[in-house]
Amino acid sequence: MNPITHSPLGQSTVYADQYDPALLFPIARAPQRLALGLTDTLPFLGADLWTAFELSWLNSRGKPQVVLAHITVPCESVNIIESKSLKLYLGSFSNTRFADAAEVLARLRTDLTEAAWRGAVVQSSVGVKLVAAEVFDREPLFELDGLSLDRLDLDCDQYQPAPELLTAVTDEAPVSEVLTSNLLKSNCPVTGQPDWASVQISYFGPQIDQAGLLRYIVSFRNHQGFHEDCVERMFMDIQTRCQTHKLAVYARYTRRGGLDINPFRTSFPQALPSNVRTARQ
Repeated sequence: MNPITHSPLGQSTVYADQYDPALLFPIARAPQRLALGLTDTLPFLGADLWTAFELSWLNSRGKPQVVLAHITVPCESVNIIESKSLKLYLGSFSNTRFADAAEVLARLRTDLTEAAWRGAVVQSSVGVKLVAAEVFDREPLFELDGLSLDRLDLDCDQYQPAPELLTAVTDEAPVSEVLTSNLLKSNCPVTGQPDWASVQISYFGPQIDQAGLLRYIVSFRNHQGFHEDCVERMFMDIQTRCQTHKLAVYARYTRRGGLDINPFRTSFPQALPSNVRTARQ
């Protein structure tokens, strides 16, 4: 599979304005998962929920059309789609004529599914939903539900992932909690650009020490990793260190290049969260 160094990230770019699916650059999930001890059988379900805010094309008469796109990439797909390549791909629609939105949606679904599963048998399609301009005002803003860990007044001094900060009370009755923080930050592994996010941790199991959990979230501050990898690392560290019976980790990252990426991982079957942006997005 394509090495990250061959991706468009951090490189001078020519912006195509004619439809070109070859611009999509898949990156294998396997190396990062192998570093977490994950092989063929994943301990989680979920998806990466993308929002594309810059999608436009020409109709058959040459008039520009503008939409938002919600994209759902299943976590079992063998590849992530590198975000700058997706931006370039979406930009290639801008001066291309399409019969209607249905044709655009079909192209998106076909091309993104091929990229997500390139090198393997397709097991599930990438989901695509287009939101027309006349209903943009129905796109609400919501913050993540849960008890905010950011209320805690504490010292932080570790800025690389430190799972040893995670502890839980294993000799008492299990609890069910939903905890949130706006203090998640990581960095692009290629360009070093900062990636800002809010995160929600929902679990049932031994009660997690909240101060340790917040310090653990903060410890990603100087870590270099793609959004999807960061959330999977969080999921594995919390599940392993805190012995949760049920666990879901959901992060909503602020947009870059007209795209936001919001990975969701859960240990048990449940509906995906609504792809509703926060105020920072």
